[in-house]
Amino acid sequence: MVRAHRLRKWYGNVEVLKDVSLDVAAGKVVCLIGPSGAGKSTLLRCLNHLEVPDSGHVSIGGEMIGFRLAGSTLRHAPEREICAMRSDVGMVFQGFNLFEHLTAAENIMLAPVMVRKVRRAVARERAQRLLGRVGLGSKADRYPKQLSGGEQQRVAIARALAMDPKVMLFDEATSALDPERVGEVLAVMRELARDGMTMICVTHEMSFAREVSDEVIFMADGRIVEQGPPEGLLSNPRECRTREFLSRHL
Repeated sequence: MVRAHRLRKWYGNVEVLKDVSLDVAAGKVVCLIGPSGAGKSTLLRCLNHLEVPDSGHVSIGGEMIGFRLAGSTLRHAPEREICAMRSDVGMVFQGFNLFEHLTAAENIMLAPVMVRKVRRAVARERAQRLLGRVGLGSKADRYPKQLSGGEQQRVAIARALAMDPKVMLFDEATSALDPERVGEVLAVMRELARDGMTMICVTHEMSFAREVSDEVIFMADGRIVEQGPPEGLLSNPRECRTREFLSRHL
C-alpha cells in the first residue's frame, strides 16, 4: 500500500533523511519510534508530499505521489494532481488544526464538500456517523473551544476519515494532550487498526506500539536503524542504539 524508495531530504546543510526506504502492506500498522530529530516526522510528511524529498519517491496504492513519469524521467506532477493524490492519505498532526469558527461536524464536512463535491446533506450525515465512531456523536454542533483536547483530536481523526483514505498517518497524535486524555485517542486508533486501516504512526507510546503494530521501526540520525515485529524489537533489540533509546523509554 505504501512504498518509499530511497528518500533523502535536506534542510540547508542538514540531511534529515538519509536514503530511507519503507514498505507497508495494506491493512498493516507500522509505528515509528526514535529520539527527537531522528527524521520520523519528516518521513511521514514526505509520504503525502507535504515535504518534497530531494531524491527518491513515494507511491500509495501503486500510484506515485508528487511525480509523473515522462518517458524514463521523473518529473514533478502539477499541484492539482498532487492535491488529488494527497486526498487519499489521511493525516493527524500533534496540533488539532481545527477551524475555530466551524462546529465539529462542519470541520469534518469541509473537505468532502470542497474537494470531493459531496452534497452538504450527505456530508453532514457522514460527519455524524464518523463522530459516533470516535465517541462524539453528541458533540456535532460544538465548537472546538467547547471541546477538550482529546475530543478535538478525535474530531481531527474523524475529519481525516471523511475522505475515505487508503492510509492514515499519525504524527505523535497524543503528544499535545493531557495524560488523562491520551487513552481516549489511543482507543480510537486501536479500533481503526482492528478494522484493517493501513496506519503509519510516529509515537512515543511504547505500550501502544507493542499492542497494535505489526512492525516497529526505530529511527535515529535520519536513518532506519532497526525494524521488526514489536515483541522482538522492543524486548530484544539487536542494535546498541536501539537498546540505549528503549532503556530510557520502557
